[in-house]
Amino acid sequence: MAGNNDNFFERVYGVVRQVPYGRVTSYGAIAKFLGAARSARMVGWAMNACPEDVAAHRVVNRVGLLSGKHHFEGTNLMQQLLESEGVKVKDNKVVKFAKLFWDPVVELGFGDNAI
Repeated sequence: MAGNNDNFFERVYGVVRQVPYGRVTSYGAIAKFLGAARSARMVGWAMNACPEDVAAHRVVNRVGLLSGKHHFEGTNLMQQLLESEGVKVKDNKVVKFAKLFWDPVVELGFGDNAI
């Protein structure tokens, strides 16, 4: 089972590495792209353990809330990282979320073999 999780986590990181600067995606969108639509929580676990070269701050919940912000060092690091990319955040939520949302199914093609 651990090997399967490791492989899934690496696939998550592969998707997140492609989220453009100044854009955001969601745990559920990544899970859907990977063919595991009901595994948004597992994507969250992957993000909690991600390497430094993965822009975890670009992954938010399905309505744009910074639900993973408590996993970042400091009080508002996730928000600060997003704002440094021009993403506005108000009350822990991405402003104009629909406009900034990057959907891997649309951008990369559908399915876990599309990358």
